[in-house]
Amino acid sequence: MFEVLVFVYENYWRGDACPELHQLERKLSAHGFEPDEIHEALVWLDGLNSAAQNILLPAPSQAEWAPQPSDASMRVFSVAEQDHLGADCLGFISFLESAGVLPAALREIVVDRAMAAPGDPVPLDALKIIVLMVYWRFGHEPDALILDELCGDAEERLAH
Repeated sequence: MFEVLVFVYENYWRGDACPELHQLERKLSAHGFEPDEIHEALVWLDGLNSAAQNILLPAPSQAEWAPQPSDASMRVFSVAEQDHLGADCLGFISFLESAGVLPAALREIVVDRAMAAPGDPVPLDALKIIVLMVYWRFGHEPDALILDELCGDAEERLAH
């Protein structure tokens, strides 16, 4: 499923540039993806579209996405969320929030879509793809440092 999502992310500039799901299914099939992978990815994308409805976000500037005083509340994850996401994914979500690049509304969509993803716990690389897809759906590109964190291989980085 995640290979299909990465293909969609790389080939369609924004979520609104992506064709309708039935047309996307034909394109994915023509590119050689397995029918089961396509179906799973399309169901996941449909869930992303449903979760994103009625969400209005401000422009993605740091100042507007930074935590507001009214956002000082704390998100408590259920036991099922903790088990399915695992410590690595929960820590990464917390990192993105504290960096001011994942507002509460997007965090909830990320958690919703991660809960719909396979894996127990969800691998951190899969969560990073989910975060990219949520940004993609809203037409926002993360800044270069966050994009590097989402796309880069942490094991290949050199410490300075």
